[in-house]
Amino acid sequence: MAARTFQFTSESVTEGHPDKIADQISDAVLDAVLKDDEQGRVACETLITTGLVVVAGEMTTNTYVDVRSIVRDTIKDIGYTRAKYGFDAETCGVMVAIDDQSSDIAQGVDESFEAQHGDTDPIDRIGAGDQGMMFGYATHETDELMPLPIMLAHKLARRLAAVRKADVLPYLRPDGKTQVTVRYEIDDRGIQRPVEIERVLVSTQHRDGLDAESLIKPDLLEHVVEPILHADYRDLFDPAKLGAKGFFFVNPTGKFVIGGPMGDTGLTGRKIIVDTYGGAAPHGGGAFSGKDPTKVDRSAAYAARYVAKNVVAAGLADRCQVQVAYAIGVAHPMSVLVDTFGTEAEGLTNERISELVLQYFDLRPGAIVRDLDLRRPIYRKTAAYGHFGRTDSADFTWERTDKADALRVAAGLAAPAAV
Repeated sequence: MAARTFQFTSESVTEGHPDKIADQISDAVLDAVLKDDEQGRVACETLITTGLVVVAGEMTTNTYVDVRSIVRDTIKDIGYTRAKYGFDAETCGVMVAIDDQSSDIAQGVDESFEAQHGDTDPIDRIGAGDQGMMFGYATHETDELMPLPIMLAHKLARRLAAVRKADVLPYLRPDGKTQVTVRYEIDDRGIQRPVEIERVLVSTQHRDGLDAESLIKPDLLEHVVEPILHADYRDLFDPAKLGAKGFFFVNPTGKFVIGGPMGDTGLTGRKIIVDTYGGAAPHGGGAFSGKDPTKVDRSAAYAARYVAKNVVAAGLADRCQVQVAYAIGVAHPMSVLVDTFGTEAEGLTNERISELVLQYFDLRPGAIVRDLDLRRPIYRKTAAYGHFGRTDSADFTWERTDKADALRVAAGLAAPAAV
């Protein structure tokens, strides 16, 4: 029987995309608070448009944060430093509208439902900062245990920014997007594997007067696409396709001069699929950036990724998806669901894997913050090129696989791997 196939596409954006500028500003404000006040509460939203940045939200802290300076420094680091780029860190307007956190929310975080009813466990004292459901996902299809389309899209976006900053292609500007289509095959067990990279799209802001087909496309092929594909994905594409029609697209409208905040308004939290799994797994709807770790929109999504990644790294399943749900002010999750899509190892069941997850992972908000060490100024670096699958920093504690050996042994699969 012929293998079943399907195509899947994911996108990424560069740090100069207006939505990502907003995310980075919000997380830079959060980092500034946590640097001096690890108990600070932050829910910071940013809007950015032509010549203007608006930072709004709620903040409760005992430290002073110069929001306007943070905004300008962040935009400068990204590369919007000249008016001809459509935005200038030095001359843009900055408005700040930040109030204290609601006392109604604070009381549920400071003293959970359980604590109010006599529970003395200190971890149970911290309630969830909001209601909602969060998802985590992992798959064996890449070394990072992430879906291939989003990982490749991130690598291309990051490379696009790198050649701009290194002045390799001096006509590039900070705004850009990438998109990758991958063909998969599914075997009789339902295990899906990427077998071919079918299409690559790069859209990049550039200096006026340049032709996309005759100049920009060959340059991006040489300096962005080929280095990534040849380095990591030789077995998933035919090199002869690189120059063929229908494989590599650049600026399909023919021109991308007006970009960044001048081309499109940016908002915090508007790239949540880029931030997570590229659409390969569900999303609960809550954004990450600008939120301190008492907000389970962020911390529980990190914890769910941590669980799913360890399950896959342990060999308990080829794919794993975790859903965890909370009520505001309550420490214990409302529900925890583990789904391995029928890819669990021989001798295991989805129910047994779920039991192991509940045994080895504490998903109460206080335990998540403690175990993943989340009260640190680590968040701006998460705000571009994805929150998951990152190997560029030890600060991404949710990417550790330190429970994989214990899970494997408890599941009766094998002795722990030698270190």
